[in-house]
Amino acid sequence: MKKRYLAVLLSAIMTLSLTACGSAAGKSATGSASAAQAASGTQKNADSDVSYIQGKGSLIVGITDFAPMDYKDDSGNWIGFDADLATAVAKDLGVKVQFVEIDWDNKILELDNKSIDCVWNGMTLTDEVKNSMACTNPYCNNAQVVVVPSDKAAQYQTKDSLKNLAFAVEAGSAGEAAAKEAGLNYTSLGAQSDALMEVQAGTSDACIIDLLMAGAMIGDGTSYKDLTHTVELTTEEYGVGCRKGSDLAAYINDELKKLYDDGTMKTLAEKYGVQDALTEQK
Repeated sequence: MKKRYLAVLLSAIMTLSLTACGSAAGKSATGSASAAQAASGTQKNADSDVSYIQGKGSLIVGITDFAPMDYKDDSGNWIGFDADLATAVAKDLGVKVQFVEIDWDNKILELDNKSIDCVWNGMTLTDEVKNSMACTNPYCNNAQVVVVPSDKAAQYQTKDSLKNLAFAVEAGSAGEAAAKEAGLNYTSLGAQSDALMEVQAGTSDACIIDLLMAGAMIGDGTSYKDLTHTVELTTEEYGVGCRKGSDLAAYINDELKKLYDDGTMKTLAEKYGVQDALTEQK
């Protein structure tokens, strides 16, 4: 009888022991899974530009002085079609917008160094840009045009007529690429506005700038009333550039569609005279 009792007791102890071990193992496995999930979530947030921007509380936008997309008002505040769009997106992100003037030729480096979070400045979606950045869908159409003094415009109506001119272009811009492709003689400067000043001063015969800028900056009622544009060298599309692999580009795409659908984009475009260049957001 005692032997039978001892056998039952030993069996019960072994069962309890195994149950305890199983519970500990289950708890350990559950703990490991939770830790792994937490680590995965942390890594995901660490890789997210949207989370990074929300965490620091600001969207830093790389720009140049480029009317009607980005320029300063009389109070020194940045305004323009792109500036206003970026401000609207920053508001939905729950952060402040900060505009930083950059050397356009170094825009990719500025992104990679996290000196800025995006380039939003009438940026042409060239192959180089698309290979070096995470880009949004196009939101505006544009062209590169030749700007000359109005009293000489009749002489420069074809590409062949431009061969002997000295051009001013913005370094790293689509205008510089157009000049290079056309085999033109050019000097690279810091901004498109500098190129316009060169032509106005007579130190360059002509410049190549964005059609949208030409529409806002030259001709009657502007500071460059004696300049006009003639030959259209290229056609192109504008997009916003973010760091390579960034989730911010997809976020901005969603925002642009929302702003297009609710009429905000059209209203802003009409404010700055670029409504004819808008691209439908899908």
